[in-house]
Amino acid sequence: MDPRLIGKYFGSKEGLFTEVVEVAYEKSMMRTPELNHEAAKALLTGEDQHATDGMLLTLRSVANPRAAAIMRDRLERNYQARLAEGLPGPDKTGRSALLIAICAGMMLNRTVLGSTVLNDGDVVKLIPYLHAALDAVADIQ
Repeated sequence: MDPRLIGKYFGSKEGLFTEVVEVAYEKSMMRTPELNHEAAKALLTGEDQHATDGMLLTLRSVANPRAAAIMRDRLERNYQARLAEGLPGPDKTGRSALLIAICAGMMLNRTVLGSTVLNDGDVVKLIPYLHAALDAVADIQ
């Protein structure tokens, strides 16, 4: 890619990276607590390639302090804030951060570390447990 085009459209390489992060996090698998079952299924079966791509972007970039700051800012301002708005009860921001951490941990274990149990053909039986964990943090009765 021509560096002049990056400058023209994004201002800098950092601006381009910020836009990529924005796109990666805009289609999060967990948009509202009512979708916890779908999120649990996607986490365990790997059906959401967009979420996997976002996780891989995060892991590949986190060693750079500026990149980590950009990702944290976008995650907290956009994804975490939207998720918190949909939660009932107290401590919405903290619980939305926990939900994101659970999802990130699941994706890390399944896709990057290659957990044997989380990648076998029998993961469907684990969906109710992960769903219950997500509902517990989301405070869904």
